[in-house]
This record gives sequence, structure tokens and C-alpha cells, in this order.
Amino acid sequence: MMADAPLTRQSFRRLNPISTPRPVSQLPDRVWTDEDWDRIRHGYRARDMDEKWNLFVEDDVLYMHRSWTGHGVYEVSFAPAAGRGRRIASAVVEADGKRHRSMGDAYDCLMMELVISAIVLGEPAAELRAGLVELTVRASRRSDLPPGAVEHSVLGLRSGS
Repeated sequence: MMADAPLTRQSFRRLNPISTPRPVSQLPDRVWTDEDWDRIRHGYRARDMDEKWNLFVEDDVLYMHRSWTGHGVYEVSFAPAAGRGRRIASAVVEADGKRHRSMGDAYDCLMMELVISAIVLGEPAAELRAGLVELTVRASRRSDLPPGAVEHSVLGLRSGS
């Protein structure tokens, strides 16, 4: 496969579809530019054990899988936004607690945007990262969680491109 070719389902060795889909009622407001959408459509493959996500697009759906298990976590449907760019029109999340531990729609909304922004697009996403830590600390009722450990456990690191 050429380096510039978008990743496809066949690009990954092990993928398990979402077994118990649940619609996500809260979606990000962000409109991704046409350039962002081109990069999102290209997909992303974890390059080492510190990376947690594999992503690819079929039609207008972004499939977000955990890299180690291959379990599908999110399926995110994009649609053209008014004017230019794309926005998330609908999404489902894995509801099987053995495959994915959701902390509610606010968490899933933030995670979808954070993975796209930080992992696929390589953006710093400082506000989203802070939101992830805040939601996780609140849900766990533990104020002693190190922010870096929270981020790494669910988001992982992004290798240099």
C-alpha cells in the first residue's frame, strides 16, 4: 500500500465491530474544515504500544477502534456542515461494559472530539485534555489522579508523523 493511501478496514489485522451499539445523544459542536476532513478520511494507525487508537473511514463513517484489542468503541457519522466543512451528525458507542467503560454522553462526546483532534489531527487540544481529566476525576471521585496518567490510560500518545 502506498504511504499516501487512506487506511481501510483491510489495513488492520484485528478489528471487532461494536457488539452493543448505543446512540450518543451529545455530539461535538465543532465543524472540521475540508482539510481536516481529508486528514480524518486518511485514518490513523497506532505505531507502538503507547498508542491506543486505530481509525479508518468508510463512506462518511469514522470507525474508532482500540489498538490492542481491536474492539470498536465509536462509529461517528459525518455530514456536510452549512457552508463548508463537516460536522458529526450522529454517533454510536460500545455499550458492553466489558469492552468499553463509558462515563456518559458528555464523556463520549469529549472523547470522540479529543481522539479526532489530538490523535488524527495532531492538535494540542489542551481544553479537551483538561476536560477529560476533569470528567474522569469527577466520575472516579478521586482527586489524586495524575492528569498524565488519566490521559495516557484512555487517549495514549501520538507518535510523530
